[in-house]
Amino acid sequence: MAGDSPKQTERPDWSRAERALKRDPVLKKVIKQIGPCTLEPVTREPYEALVRAIAHQQVHGRAAEAILGRLLALHPAHGFPPPEAILAMEVEAMRGCGFSGSKVAAIRDIAEKATGGLVPTREACARYDDAVLIERLVAIRGVGRWTVEMLLIFTLGRPDVLPVDDFGVREGWKVAAGLEAQPKPKELAAVGEAWKPWRSVAAWYLWRAADAAKRTVFKPQ
Repeated sequence: MAGDSPKQTERPDWSRAERALKRDPVLKKVIKQIGPCTLEPVTREPYEALVRAIAHQQVHGRAAEAILGRLLALHPAHGFPPPEAILAMEVEAMRGCGFSGSKVAAIRDIAEKATGGLVPTREACARYDDAVLIERLVAIRGVGRWTVEMLLIFTLGRPDVLPVDDFGVREGWKVAAGLEAQPKPKELAAVGEAWKPWRSVAAWYLWRAADAAKRTVFKPQ
């Protein structure tokens, strides 16, 4: 339920994905340098994950957590305020937590869509494939494709999602492949066809490659 405390799922065994992705010579080098994949989805209801994603949009992570902390403090009976509690709040009370007007509107829309069933429960998500969930959830105010892709990877643990619009993923491929510029999303999508059905794991490695390049510890091809 939305009020349950978040918890880590049992860490998936991604060794099969690693073996498959090593067939790509670029990813083989990344995997060798980064080591085993430690991607661990966090068990949350999609509703909560979307609200948290909105809170984190365009603000520093610590600031977003402070804002969310004030929201949670107003609902001590719940681990996370359920949709009905959000809809019962005055707009000014939400603004007082630190949410902008546009974020208040987006979060209220998420709550409305959750109570109406458009935002499925975690259990119900098992009935829908990735494309269907993306199509459903991008209809919500403030929720774009990238946000849903992050939900699919980090909340639902879907193994075959490649967020080609993500700066870090494209930067990771740039540095790993020794390119002069980031690939266009369509270009990366074409390359990623060979990574099915483990594109989420490939994305995780590309994020790590981009991070490592910032620390100048990653050696490209």
